[in-house]
Amino acid sequence: MTQPASEGLKRIIGTRALILGTINLTIGAGIFALPADVAAKLGTASWMAYIICVTLLMLMLLCFVSLGTKFTSTGGAYVYVEKAFGSFVGFLINSLYWFGYAVMADAAVTNLLVDSLSIFFPVLKLPYARVALMAAVFLFIGWINVRGVKQGVRLVEINTIAKILPLVVLIVVGCFMIDFKNYSWDGFPPIGQLGSVSLLLFFAFGGGAETALNASGEIRNPVRTIPIGLLTGAFLVFVIYLSIHLVAQGVLGPDLAIYKEAPLAKVAEQSIGQFGVSMLIAGAAISCFGLVSGDILASSRLLFAGARDGVLPKFLAKVHPKYSTPYWSVIVYTFTAFVLSVSGGFRELATMASTALLLIYLGIIFATIKLRNVNREASFNIPGGVAVPIAALAATCWFLSNLKKEEIIPALIFLAVSSIFYFVYQAIKKR
Repeated sequence: MTQPASEGLKRIIGTRALILGTINLTIGAGIFALPADVAAKLGTASWMAYIICVTLLMLMLLCFVSLGTKFTSTGGAYVYVEKAFGSFVGFLINSLYWFGYAVMADAAVTNLLVDSLSIFFPVLKLPYARVALMAAVFLFIGWINVRGVKQGVRLVEINTIAKILPLVVLIVVGCFMIDFKNYSWDGFPPIGQLGSVSLLLFFAFGGGAETALNASGEIRNPVRTIPIGLLTGAFLVFVIYLSIHLVAQGVLGPDLAIYKEAPLAKVAEQSIGQFGVSMLIAGAAISCFGLVSGDILASSRLLFAGARDGVLPKFLAKVHPKYSTPYWSVIVYTFTAFVLSVSGGFRELATMASTALLLIYLGIIFATIKLRNVNREASFNIPGGVAVPIAALAATCWFLSNLKKEEIIPALIFLAVSSIFYFVYQAIKKR
């Protein structure tokens, strides 16, 4: 295992925290509407898409686990790609991750958070109230994460339990309302249709577990904690997602595809009553808040790592003398997310996120192949060797081929602008 030089950060994150953090960063508000979209295309064969999706996800996570136990400094995907391909490619991955994916996703989810709460508090539909709530959310989360990683971790753990609880209640109560006739087999779906739905699901699963590794410099005993934490957390997410879908399908049957806006709210209404609907709406808001709080903890470390390595301004690498947190990175990341939240809605902000995530995956796969023989004795070695990253590469390329032009072009422009920034900044540093 490569031991990093002291970064001034404290290794606080243990196995439990990493498992809960993985669940928190993966389960977003999308699961509250996703079952209807899947059922509309696959009907009773929907479970097959979940199986395919989690299989592909585990292939990708094995690559992250392998690299995460070889290189344990702060930065996650950025560090792995930088070690394999140098400073420039590492910078592009860093930029894609924190700005092209993470901060965009946070801003989009914050808009969903306000939309959910506006159902209970109509005043939040007014622009000034909307902005005020967003500012309060980011100020609170940013303050907690500056105060200490332990406080940030505790906030994530509380949020995770709070977001899972309504879903568990729905699953348990819904089981008593299931009509097993609704599981009657409709036949094997067309391969193309199964693939397109698996792609949709992949983005509901992806981008969560691996984000937790951005804070690798604060994970205790990473060689043990990372494999257990990431893979266990991802498997539990799969169990929750599939259980939710099966309950929704069992309760609503063919009507599941009709309630595209809020299928779980309809399940809750039939199973629990109006209280169940309110519980699910509150659960969606908590889920959004939890995801943003967890991501600010993890993804702000990308700015710290880039500054530590000299590809971003040095002040972002400063560690608070009292709290041992990268406070400037937290502040800049949080402020950027707030500005983007105010500037647009969910769909506008999420356009490029899927493309950015797949490009990051490509970098990780190639890094896994190139660095597979580094520190083999002291790190996690992928079962099956190079076959796993090659299978992950095939899946990622297939996903990329299904993206639309309006999703790809913004990512290419972003990479071009990032490249210009990198070379100009390096030239200024030399002068």
